[in-house]
Amino acid sequence: MKSAAIAVILLAASLLACGSSGPSDRGAPGSPVEGIVIRVESSGLTDVQGFALRTNDGQTLEFRLGPLENGAQFPPGHLAEHQANSAPVRVFFRLEGADRVAFWIQDAG
Repeated sequence: MKSAAIAVILLAASLLACGSSGPSDRGAPGSPVEGIVIRVESSGLTDVQGFALRTNDGQTLEFRLGPLENGAQFPPGHLAEHQANSAPVRVFFRLEGADRVAFWIQDAG
């Protein structure tokens, strides 16, 4: 009985530790990707609809911006700064139909 209780406690602790350090869902196959922001579609810093990313292997990927799970740490308007200084980002996304929908963005490297 003691070993079962210890196993449950260890499992709960590991789930809590994993849940607080990154996105809650790793997303679609191929997610995450890293690259340089080459275009931001917005009508202001607080109204970003999407962006384009050039990956490390030269692909250009289009993303629609969904609700960011880490929007307080990486506000959508911060993408424009990354575009201006060519600082890479890491994007976690889900597929919704043919669209890549970003749900977590962070500084890369």
